[in-house]
Amino acid sequence: MRIPYLLACSTLLAAAAGVASAATITIATVNNGDMITMQKLSSKWEQQTGNTINWVVLEENVLRQRVTTDIATKGGQFDILTIGSYETPIWGKQGWLLPLNGFPASYDYNDIFKGVRDALSANGKLYAVPFYAESSFTFYRKDLFEAAGLKMPAKPTYDEIAQFADKLTDKSKERYGICLRGKAGWGENMAFVDTLVNGFGGQWFDMKWNPELTSAPWKAAINYYVNLLHRDGPPGVTGNGFNENLALFSTGHCAMWIDATVAAGMVFDKTKSQVADKVGFTAAPHGVTEHGTGWFWSWALAVPASSKKADAAKSFLAWATSKDYVKLVGETNGWTGVPPGTRESTYDNPNYIKAAPFAATVKTAILSADITHPTKNPVPYTGIQYVAIPEFQGIGTQVGQFVAAALAGQMSVDDALAKAQAATKSTMQQAGYLQ
Repeated sequence: MRIPYLLACSTLLAAAAGVASAATITIATVNNGDMITMQKLSSKWEQQTGNTINWVVLEENVLRQRVTTDIATKGGQFDILTIGSYETPIWGKQGWLLPLNGFPASYDYNDIFKGVRDALSANGKLYAVPFYAESSFTFYRKDLFEAAGLKMPAKPTYDEIAQFADKLTDKSKERYGICLRGKAGWGENMAFVDTLVNGFGGQWFDMKWNPELTSAPWKAAINYYVNLLHRDGPPGVTGNGFNENLALFSTGHCAMWIDATVAAGMVFDKTKSQVADKVGFTAAPHGVTEHGTGWFWSWALAVPASSKKADAAKSFLAWATSKDYVKLVGETNGWTGVPPGTRESTYDNPNYIKAAPFAATVKTAILSADITHPTKNPVPYTGIQYVAIPEFQGIGTQVGQFVAAALAGQMSVDDALAKAQAATKSTMQQAGYLQ
């Protein structure tokens, strides 16, 4: 079984690379579990190609800052960037990324979910290949719900989530009813907060690009968020992002956690999670609407136009996002840990379906997330937990800092949103969206 696999993989690499001599490539990536696995397994690609990798593994906010600065200044520090469905089409249109349409037929682009391919494309060209894709949903402890006589609905409301959290919090046992992202950042706390605001009927901008951050839905959503975490969240919540909450949930400190579907593979992994046999999952909560309550994201790999080692970089991308790589992870680390959400073949694989009870729910959540209809009312932008304009990275980060300040008790929710509104309006005026 191993010889055909290696031959197929080597053929794919040789066709994709066209590299005459060995190269050292530098990869910037995030310190999430799936990327750590990629780093560990990458020695196989190095052995097969003769190339070597210099890894730069960073916390999410730091990664975003470093790669954005490097690509905007054409710094050329990196040959491969880990970026997402927000940056890819924007940077692709600006000519900052190399198109990735030239992989061999064995790569099978059509096996990648069309919605994921479209999110990583611009002007008909694919500018990044997906390492994994995700939506968001609600994790919960089945044993705690059963002991308390509670039943999790298939589509919970935010009111129900708050009621459950109140009943399940037991701070004497260091058990908290809810864990949510509190760390400031457009891709950290605001990833969740945006979906919360959407569910409460809010939006970032009206149809004329006027910011809406002091609207009633925003105030209701942020007050809900702050009050819920003060009552039922863990201490130090403003320092908690995806990885911190994953650790809290996996060690039994959270009764519920609303976050990325990609975490399912980790919390169901008995070698990494103390609650693997106690986890349930259901849809992301909603409020007055279900539009935009489950986010869409893909962590993807791209080659900056400034790279001088593009052939080797593309060879690695063809390896790390292939069907063979999914198989390698499954056979090496267990099938619950394969990169989810990108390929039809993953969800047709009986080994994965058997090992991953969450597979069908995750696939449905990803395919049903509609970035073109993210809010209750019409808006001039696409994107669920982000606004697909270049200015949003700065706007989202700044607003995230104000929201974190309100969560920390450094200012009231009204004051935080007033400052966020003023800052956002100023940015939109300077960018020419408003007169």
